[in-house]
Amino acid sequence: MESIATKQSRKQLFRGFLVNFILLIAAVLFFALAQPNLLSVKGFPLVAYIAFVPLFLLIRRISFKTSFIWGALYGALCYCVFTYWLAVFHPLAMYIIAALYFLWLMAVIPLLKLADSLFPRRGYILQWAIWVGYEYLKIQGFNGYSYGVIGYSQWSWPVIIQIASIFGVWGVSALVTFPSAWIAGALKENAKGPVRTWALGVPKFAREHKVSAVLWLAFFAFTLVYGVLSPIDYGNHKKVKLALIQPNSDPWIGGLKAYQRDYETLVRLSDEALAAHPDIGLVVWPETAFIPRIEWHHRYREDRASFELVTRLLEYLDSVPVPFLLGNDDAVLAPTEDGSLGRQDYNSVFLFRPGINVSPPEPERYRKMHLVPFTEHFPYRKSFPWVYDILIENDTHFWEKGSNPKVFDAAGLRFSTPICFEDTFGYISRRFVKEGARSIINLTNDAWASSGPSQWQHMSMAVFRAVENRVPLVRATASGQTCMVDPNGVIQNMAEAFTETWLVCEVPVLEDAKRTPYILWGDLLGILFVIGSFMALIYGILTRLRNM
Repeated sequence: MESIATKQSRKQLFRGFLVNFILLIAAVLFFALAQPNLLSVKGFPLVAYIAFVPLFLLIRRISFKTSFIWGALYGALCYCVFTYWLAVFHPLAMYIIAALYFLWLMAVIPLLKLADSLFPRRGYILQWAIWVGYEYLKIQGFNGYSYGVIGYSQWSWPVIIQIASIFGVWGVSALVTFPSAWIAGALKENAKGPVRTWALGVPKFAREHKVSAVLWLAFFAFTLVYGVLSPIDYGNHKKVKLALIQPNSDPWIGGLKAYQRDYETLVRLSDEALAAHPDIGLVVWPETAFIPRIEWHHRYREDRASFELVTRLLEYLDSVPVPFLLGNDDAVLAPTEDGSLGRQDYNSVFLFRPGINVSPPEPERYRKMHLVPFTEHFPYRKSFPWVYDILIENDTHFWEKGSNPKVFDAAGLRFSTPICFEDTFGYISRRFVKEGARSIINLTNDAWASSGPSQWQHMSMAVFRAVENRVPLVRATASGQTCMVDPNGVIQNMAEAFTETWLVCEVPVLEDAKRTPYILWGDLLGILFVIGSFMALIYGILTRLRNM
């Protein structure tokens, strides 16, 4: 018969597992709730300040060996809940993102556990630094993905995000993450015991670690003061009117009839905007707004119906009184891997000036430089041919990468045009501004998701690009969120999502914008968090080995 001691031991193990599981679910929900979500398209920014308390407590309770499993579960669940809308983006998108963050957090959570073990008294500080460093690392390289950086949860509080002009989003992430680390540190002494005992060590911890709390409060106070004093009034600046066209087209419906219908919608909305505001200086259509390929079909005329539709577009663009900026597939004939000539496609933005570069079509152009990993670009065909084959079998359309950070000059504006999720990366807009851009015009198509939270999550990151560089930002989108953001990160105008509409906004003209600290040193703070965390971990490991 099973002994009483064995039964009690099993019961304690089950209770311990149940508490850990509850902490895991709470950590996942807090992470998702802080950002735009199904309950609130603006998210719950206050939740961000405690979002990682359950996670850090879970790390305290688990062993180093099991931290790999718990970390993997946390990563996969977080992104399945937070970016649930990826399930309709691509047949493999949800599997890819779940696998990616399964691996990311399987590596990060053990490091957080190691920090807690190596530095029993002040490990929470290193945990804070590791988390911010991880957020910086996860947006790097081919599979960089900005969604989920906790600093973006503060997008709707302009007074908080002004420090992004100094530190980028990493300063906001550092501000937001620290309370979770400190609170969890205050609870951790008894965290392995019954829940009712967790708070017993808080008074002692608060006395011993008041300096770190005071330093955070000082930084928070600085953030508020800077947030009040740093915004600039652009009311007296010269302004240019832009018409942002939102066709609310369905990207899942293809074929020439759908393309003709979309074209007619774009023309109708553009004409309405121009009639209502004759002083418009530039009309903007969203990413890949017009299909088929303009230059390709005009030059090669493979399909008569496509050529005729392209001709209709060019005739229209040559008849209007203002330049048009639009998204299109830029196809060129170039050598392929086997040496033969083939078509290469670029996700591009074209600028057409009536009477100058429309007929024949010779538009100024920008080609997307940072492509969506796996679903737009996969550079490892030779190393992982089986992955490439799976992507092709699931109807993946690959693009080539652009390399030129083009700065356009039209209607009195010098601007650059990050395409779709390029505006979620600070370094791209920073590069444009360093090249001379004084405003950002983003062309996006998020209509494939048919998801409000998806569009708001995307926009919440774009807001930071205005603040970081102190330039106005406008977004012309297929279905939302079409809007204008002033250089202080305040949304001035926004079109109703999921409707056929247009939005006219007045963009301030900045002749010589003052360079912000972020423009000067970029993501240096994120890099410092990575280096500092690495050095602290090495120091802790060497100290432990020396004392063994």
